[in-house]
Amino acid sequence: MDEETVVHDSGVRVGRANGMAPVGTATPEEAGADLGTEIVRFSRVMAAWKHRAKNEPGAAERILLARLVTDGARRATDLAAEAFLDLSTVSRQVRSLVERGLVERRPDPEDRRGYLLTATDAGHETYLEFRRQRDAELGRLLTDWSPEDRYQIIRLMTRLNDDLVDLTHEYLGAGPHSGTAAEQGGKHA
Repeated sequence: MDEETVVHDSGVRVGRANGMAPVGTATPEEAGADLGTEIVRFSRVMAAWKHRAKNEPGAAERILLARLVTDGARRATDLAAEAFLDLSTVSRQVRSLVERGLVERRPDPEDRRGYLLTATDAGHETYLEFRRQRDAELGRLLTDWSPEDRYQIIRLMTRLNDDLVDLTHEYLGAGPHSGTAAEQGGKHA
């Protein structure tokens, strides 16, 4: 098979020599331009998915439950800030989660006037079911990908996310909340 070469707008050259895996050459600036384009595109797709999920019943509850399961007990005000939700929304959703036995309130040992929210065993199981549904949907997306491509997308997304978190820390400084938004969800979300 002859070599096929595609040259992106930024000048990045990606070729496929003799049927082998794609091989590319790019300066950091050229790669940065194409990566920027793809990040914008990815962000738009994710925004559409978030919009769809936001309009689904229980979307805010899923976000709150995920934060409590993955990060542990939180005050409602902290949970609202970390989940980027309004405190009134969090209060309504927490009330529903408590009524359904997915979250419980406990007095805050550091400030008896407040309370901490924690996920119950049923809350953990519900969170795991949400994860299974999400993972199955993404698995269907990757069905036609080769095992090597599936491995590489995970490896490269992890590396990109780690580097973006580091860059975010660099821009925001090393304060106590500097990575909250960048690290939201963590590797186990």
